[in-house]
This record gives sequence, C-alpha cells and structure tokens, in this order.
Amino acid sequence: MLIGELAARTGLSRDAIRFYERNGLVTGGRLPSGYRDFAPETVPWLLYVRTAQTLGFSLAEIARHGDELRDAPDQAEALSALLAEKIRVIDARMAELAALRAELDARVGTRCPLRAVEAVSP
Repeated sequence: MLIGELAARTGLSRDAIRFYERNGLVTGGRLPSGYRDFAPETVPWLLYVRTAQTLGFSLAEIARHGDELRDAPDQAEALSALLAEKIRVIDARMAELAALRAELDARVGTRCPLRAVEAVSP
C-alpha cells in the first residue's frame, strides 16, 4: 500500500511514517515509480508503535522489543511482561523524584540553598 493509504489507515502523517522508516521501525519497498510500498501488516504495527509511545516507551525500546514480540509464542504474555517492567522503571523513577523533592524542600528558605543541608541535632 502507498504511504498515503497507510497514513489514512493509521491516522499518522506521511512525515511520521517516513520518520519511523528512517529510524528502522517500518520498512517499505519501492515501486518502479519510486513510490514507497508498505505491506498490510504495517498498519497494526504502526498502531502498536503509536500506543507504545503513548504508554511511555521510547522508539529505541519499541524497536528493541519489536522482533521479540513478533516471535513470542504468546504476544499478550510478552507484552504484559514488558508493561510490568515499565511499571517497575516508573516506580523507581518516582522514588528518585520523591527523594529529590524532599531534598529541594529542605533547602527552600535556607540562607544558602545550594549548600548541603546540615542535620539538626535533637
């Protein structure tokens, strides 16, 4: 299918599809006229890419896991494992951000906010 039809079926712009192609997420052949020609299975793949990005996966993560997902005997199980790992990463990041917030909060209103906060003795 031509890039225009692929764009219409996925809701992505032609530029977005070209971007994904440049980054190796999709591949299309060339017709004798020079137009890009994409296989029908590109539609669900691009919808997956778009959803995965919405869920916080980077393009590098999507590309890295794409082949293993396609080859997985149970794609739902494989996807669930990836989502569970993403939740662990988010939880760790949230803990780091909470610690950073506490550190910043401790420095607000001090004489020199960039100096280490000294522990107060009881």
